[in-house]
Amino acid sequence: KNVPMLSGIVRWSSTGIVLHSIKRFKAISNYLQQVYKYTTTEVGDNKNCTMAEINSKPKEQHVDPWTAVAAEGEATINYDKLIKQFGSQRIDQTLLDRIEKSTGKPVHPFLRRGVFFSHRDLELILDAYDKKKPFFIYTGRGPSSESMHLGHLIPFLFTKYLQDAFQVPLVVQLTDDEKFLWKDLGAEEAHRLAIENAKDIIACGFDKENTFIFSDIDYISSSTAFYYNMIKIQKCVTFNQARAIFGFSDSDNIGKIAFPAIQAAPSFSNSFPHMFGTRKDIMCLIPCAIDQDPYFRMTRDVAPRLGYPKPALLHSIFFPALQGTRSKMSASDVNSSIFLTDTDGEIKTKINKYAFSGGKDTIEEHRKHGGNTEIDVSYQYLSFFLDDDKKLQEIKENYESGKLLTGELKRELIGVLQKVFGDHRKKRNALTDEEVKEFMTPRQFNLKF
Repeated sequence: KNVPMLSGIVRWSSTGIVLHSIKRFKAISNYLQQVYKYTTTEVGDNKNCTMAEINSKPKEQHVDPWTAVAAEGEATINYDKLIKQFGSQRIDQTLLDRIEKSTGKPVHPFLRRGVFFSHRDLELILDAYDKKKPFFIYTGRGPSSESMHLGHLIPFLFTKYLQDAFQVPLVVQLTDDEKFLWKDLGAEEAHRLAIENAKDIIACGFDKENTFIFSDIDYISSSTAFYYNMIKIQKCVTFNQARAIFGFSDSDNIGKIAFPAIQAAPSFSNSFPHMFGTRKDIMCLIPCAIDQDPYFRMTRDVAPRLGYPKPALLHSIFFPALQGTRSKMSASDVNSSIFLTDTDGEIKTKINKYAFSGGKDTIEEHRKHGGNTEIDVSYQYLSFFLDDDKKLQEIKENYESGKLLTGELKRELIGVLQKVFGDHRKKRNALTDEEVKEFMTPRQFNLKF
């Protein structure tokens, strides 16, 4: 319990560890900080608790902007627990009905099926829209790979629906600076990946007259208004607050600590004077995966102090890795991901080889007991990409009854994904460098505000 981590000597009497020289034992010191934090937060005042007892405790689910892992012994992330933990609200049928009434269009399947399941202040956005008051959409992408994967596609497909349904402007932030700070990437390479990822985003079909896509490295260096908002946000958040929100440690570089203000700044309309002029009262709606919520809890806390409206949010569940629903798909693991540049053959191989099955070990057992769609990755992927609700329900019933085998379910998914990828590939390949540049150039927007 007595570990003076900020002094020159580290002592932990319960293990007999005595380290003299933080400089020489930096890695060990950082590890002990995490152990100390865990013991004081999880074990409390039980001084007789051993490390074996600590390690035997079931691990809780962990969700932050960089990691999403289900609790030990659980098959999936507990989203009800996240709603309670983050203090957001579940999207209910009343809210879905109101969206349909306001837009005059059916809600997106992602809303019907609970892919986007949680929100903050969506009612205020709908109030503004019903009163003919403007709002804009903001979403983003951290470019860490040559191509986006299936999970990255989810917020952009949904954002395309939002832009079409509400006919509002959109800003898309490409955080190449973040990936340089967090990953083993050079700044120039991170910037190149941002341009490549922009092509995947544009291929989703966004309205060029209503969409601005920007690289942080490019735009921050050219926009005084954006930089003003960055430093105003930075001044409002102390290091202790940032450490509590994001879990920064003493060994993190100062760029990481400063970055959250950069992700927060696009929430405010006057960060984009070429679009909104000097207006700072235009509301913002942010569709994102729920692991990004810490950034915007911070933003919502800062907004009133700067005289800005709080951004509203729509949260999505995670797109599961091929290996199972306990974690999200990650671009850093090629075997857990299906990339938008994968060929039809690669899609087939990855699904057949890696997609976790909820089926039984033998055909006989499966026919008798059926499969589990809650953990079956192929079914979960179909719930994102198969538009036909009736067919999806039929597949669910047949698989759970044992009528449909795992191999047949995988074949169904392969066909759906090959079509989605094929359509996207054609649009991406048809893009010219000039078209990409047009989307990414700050320019006057003729918005009717």
